Amino acid sequence: MLIDPRRIAVVFCAIGAFLHLYAPQSVLPMMAQEYGIGAAQASLIITACTLAVAATAPFTGALSDVLGRRRVIVVAMALMLIPATMTALAPTLEQLIFWRFIHGLLLPPIFAVTIAYIGGEWPPAEANGVFGLYVAASAMGGFLGRFIPGMLAESVGWHGGFLALALCSAVCLAGVAWLLPPERQFVRASNLGASLRQMLAHLRNRTLLATYAVGFGILFNFIATFTFISFHLAAPPFNKSPAFLGSIFVVYLVGSAVALWLGRAIAWLGRRTLVLCVFAFWVAGLLISLIPSVTAIVISLIVASTCGLVTQASSTSFVATTAKTGTSAAVGLYVTSFYVGGTFGGWLPGLAYEAGGWPYSLALIIAMLGVMALIVTKFWK
Repeated sequence: MLIDPRRIAVVFCAIGAFLHLYAPQSVLPMMAQEYGIGAAQASLIITACTLAVAATAPFTGALSDVLGRRRVIVVAMALMLIPATMTALAPTLEQLIFWRFIHGLLLPPIFAVTIAYIGGEWPPAEANGVFGLYVAASAMGGFLGRFIPGMLAESVGWHGGFLALALCSAVCLAGVAWLLPPERQFVRASNLGASLRQMLAHLRNRTLLATYAVGFGILFNFIATFTFISFHLAAPPFNKSPAFLGSIFVVYLVGSAVALWLGRAIAWLGRRTLVLCVFAFWVAGLLISLIPSVTAIVISLIVASTCGLVTQASSTSFVATTAKTGTSAAVGLYVTSFYVGGTFGGWLPGLAYEAGGWPYSLALIIAMLGVMALIVTKFWK
């Protein structure tokens, strides 16, 4: 059977979007040392990007409902090459944070609109599998974005690693421009005002609001876990190098493989039961990270990344198939909530880490999972 080129294009979209978003995590201790700043302040390098994503996501979704989805995706990926390159060349912390913010502004037109494209172009039963593919590719992009700078840091510095990521972005742009066809099932909003009214209507949907809250918690936990476990492993008694910190993100690939089975898992257990089981497993896995062993921490990260990716795939597919009109705007609101969560996940657990190390950050993460479980139990049907 021939491979659907649209699926390959979706893979390029996901990898291209997530290459840069969390890329500083593997070299963040090195950056903090270079600029003479602490863990909480260094997290601004990440949260500048997530904050920009949160600020623009719903509006880019509404814009794509008027202009068309493929057009918005391709233009955004082309423009993204500018901040991707300038981030690598930035000589000061202030300029680095500025270009990271600009980069974040261009990400929602890629991943939020790609999710809406999937929801509109595939039937619901098939879309769950494509969402799983999208999340798996996102995880691959997230892994490569951390792995490449981490592995290159000792030979060419983190600046050289980020230039390599900019080159990868150019390859992803070429793949999307070549393989992604114009949408066939797209129903264009009559104007931007109509699209914005559809977006406001989503804010009255309790199921969607609950899913947005779950999205907040997912990235809160992801950012908190993978940012501050890096500081934990870079400090005594582990004293791990940037290359090692970059390599541990290979754990994302386990989650990528599991996410491919999302459609079957939802059909078997139901979405709510599946996600509640995942939360329980997530907490158990996180507690393993308290064992003072690198092996135990890596096992914990495998569990955390897998659970997070499955929850993310379940939530995004739920939004895209629940919103019957204004899908891009609905997904944009989810993305906003998701990245607001990531912004808080980079800041609040950073204060906890400076107060009491990794155990304090971990306590916040587990508390967030408890809140997410209550929301899913009450509002997901």
